[in-house]
Order: sequence, then structure tokens, then C-alpha cells
Amino acid sequence: MERLDKRLANTGTWSRKEARELIRAGRVAADGTVCRAPEQKVPETAAVTVDGAPIGGGGPVYLMLNKPAGVVSSTDEPGERTVMDLLGPEWRNRGLFPAGRLDKDTEGLLLITDDGPLAHRLLAPKRHVDKVYYVEVDGVLDQGDAEAVEAGIVLGDGTACRPGELELLSGSAARITIHEGKYHQVKRMLASRGKPVRYLRRERFGPLILDPDLPKGGWRALTEEEIQALFRQ
Repeated sequence: MERLDKRLANTGTWSRKEARELIRAGRVAADGTVCRAPEQKVPETAAVTVDGAPIGGGGPVYLMLNKPAGVVSSTDEPGERTVMDLLGPEWRNRGLFPAGRLDKDTEGLLLITDDGPLAHRLLAPKRHVDKVYYVEVDGVLDQGDAEAVEAGIVLGDGTACRPGELELLSGSAARITIHEGKYHQVKRMLASRGKPVRYLRRERFGPLILDPDLPKGGWRALTEEEIQALFRQ
């Protein structure tokens, strides 16, 4: 048996003081049971988690983040606030990174992980992983725009975009699905139609759907079902 705060501190990720704070906040569980007493003793074989993720080398980490505008999708960007700054101190030395990028002013779903092979597979162009966005533009979107997206828009510089889907919602709002991830793709596609984007939020990445209960800047560990769905992608 070992004290819970010592178990966390021994991973090297948290100090003893940080471990106690995590436990008292109800963010630590042993074998699925939330623990709130730092002095509680647990078996060495107990599966200990923080915010649902295994501690100290317990396997890859998969987090869902609701990225707010004004934050950069990077692990480190001098002079900028990054998505990694939104996570707690317990994650800073875990080698985590965002799987893909969202523009600084784009909000919504971002996968944070340390699983390089999975991230590479999800982002590989040949996989054509769906990315779904809610978008608002200056101007009015119409059936002509939907047909252009479905046919595959060729940008001004000659870049050809794969056919996508544009679901018209109301006036300036729509839901757009693309199957690739070219630089500023949604913005460039709609700008080419004379409808510059003024708001963009990613709602889905492959099988992963943005949790409606996650506030902007909030995050949580993926469920086992969500993780398995990513591996089936």
C-alpha cells in the first residue's frame, strides 16, 4: 500500500503539494473511485488516473479540447498563448501536442495527444478524414455556393479542393464538411465565392464530436468508446 499523494509525486509530473491539490479537488481516482484524501493508501496495483487519464506512463493520452479564439494550435509559440497553456500543470511534461491545427481565430474541437502514429494516420491526406465546421460569413450563402463546394472549388492560385458538402442553415450561416486539411481551406474556399468568413468553429473531426458541455477553453479525457472510434477511422 502507498499514500496516494506520494504515488502521484513519484511519477515526476507533480510535486507533493500539487498532488495533494489535485486529490482534494476530486480529480484523482483509484480503480475508478474518486479520492479526496491525499493520505489515502492504495494498492500498488491500483489503476490511478487524473482527470480520467492514467498517470506515469500508463499509456497514450487522448484529450478533447474546445479551443477558444485567440489561442495558437501549437506546443510553443513565443509571445503567444497556446492550446497547451489551457491544460493543467500535470500535462506539461507529458509530450502532448495538438493533432492538426486550427487557425488562431477559429474555435472548436481539437484532439490533444502524445500518440504520434495515430495523429499521423488521422492527418494523412490519403485518409480523407471528415472535418465539419459551423461557419458564418459576410453575405448570404446560397444554393450556388453549395453546388460549388460539392463540385470541388479551385482556388485563385490553382489549388484544387476535393468535393465537400455545404448545408445551408440560415442566411449567412452554414455547416461545411471537408475531407482534407489544406491551409486555411474553409476560409479560402468561401472567400473565393465572395463570402469571407467571419466566424468558424470545428464541430467534428473524424468520428470525434465536440462535447456540447465543454466550455471554451475546457477539455476532458476521451472516453474509451471515442478512442476506439478514432482507431477504427
